[in-house]
Amino acid sequence: MLFVCYPRCTTCKKAQKWLDEQGVEYTFRDIKEENPSYEELKQWYEKSGLPIKKFFNTSGKLYKEMQLKDKIPSMSDEEILQLLATDGLLVKRPLGIKGDSVVVGFKQEEWEEKMK
Repeated sequence: MLFVCYPRCTTCKKAQKWLDEQGVEYTFRDIKEENPSYEELKQWYEKSGLPIKKFFNTSGKLYKEMQLKDKIPSMSDEEILQLLATDGLLVKRPLGIKGDSVVVGFKQEEWEEKMK
């Protein structure tokens, strides 16, 4: 599985600890060092079945500075994915990608169901 996170994020640390405790093999990817591309984000969004706004790190400084809460409702999915691809810190994390399963954020029950 692919584990996309920001190493300084406490939620990402919890998710990584859980993965390690469960013995789940994963490829670690720092979202700040290697931002997801438009193509990756589009694929993950389609597989996840989640509303596109769930892919935003709404508590992040950049999200607030850009006043995205007010802008996103009038943007197309294409525009949103292009924007998310510009900076990894806009993307909610951690992300777990395994086959056709994609989880955004860390809820242990959801990870147990989809990432083990």
